[in-house]
Amino acid sequence: MVKLDLKTLTVPIGIVRILEVIVTCITFSLVASVGTTTASFWVWCMFSWCFCFTFTFLILILELFGLNTKIPISWSDFTAAFSMLATLMVFTASIIFSVFFADSGLDRFIGASATSFLAFILYAVEVGLIRFKSEEISGFLSTIPGLLKVIEAFAACIIFICLDYSPYSYFPGLQWCVAVYSICFIFAIIVIIATIGKLLTRFPAPFNKVLIVCNVLAVLMYMTAVVIWPVYSFRNNYGSSCSHLPYCPWNMLVVISFMTCLNLVAYIVDTVYSFRLQFVTQT
Repeated sequence: MVKLDLKTLTVPIGIVRILEVIVTCITFSLVASVGTTTASFWVWCMFSWCFCFTFTFLILILELFGLNTKIPISWSDFTAAFSMLATLMVFTASIIFSVFFADSGLDRFIGASATSFLAFILYAVEVGLIRFKSEEISGFLSTIPGLLKVIEAFAACIIFICLDYSPYSYFPGLQWCVAVYSICFIFAIIVIIATIGKLLTRFPAPFNKVLIVCNVLAVLMYMTAVVIWPVYSFRNNYGSSCSHLPYCPWNMLVVISFMTCLNLVAYIVDTVYSFRLQFVTQT
């Protein structure tokens, strides 16, 4: 029998989620009222706000009616992973929209930029509240490698939205880099979904050891991407007169190079912590 649990709306984290729903709704409504475009950055911002609004609202409804306990997933891991991902998504959407669109001078764009930053603060507060009650988080996502998996997947998303402005389809080397980003992204998503869905115990092999092997392979693959991407993408391209413009291909190549290096560092740290959890902690 379904019963209302109004307490979920009055606790601090419930209040924060209500504010998140309101602020993200205001943000994408302000932007949508102006019009639409197919630009990848515009699509990313709108997707980020709508995605966070939808899932935050869904979390509120499920907890209000107590339906979250009937879903066969690790609810605490799910909300922890979502809050961290939402924080990263809204933060980048706030930066991107402020740099690329808010400078147009439209009042609604300026207002959307302000509310987007407010949404970022709210999601960061939610992460803090969840981490403060760390005993509620169980499983892999409570570890540093688990948190890094969210960051790795997010960094890959940023790379993907910048690929529209890169010449990767003309060079086999750049195609290899895109394959590296895609393979590692898919693996990170599978780990996150398996953790939330409580599927790790059904894995036919020792999960921790498989994770270490995959992380080592990811490090090796990203090491090649860190070298190959700049070599091919910046070949015979020593700058551009459009580098001061937001949609300049040169800027996008720089962003991809930076995020590639960032993800390499994330995978190295991920591998080190995975080794530590598997061998040092158990001994």
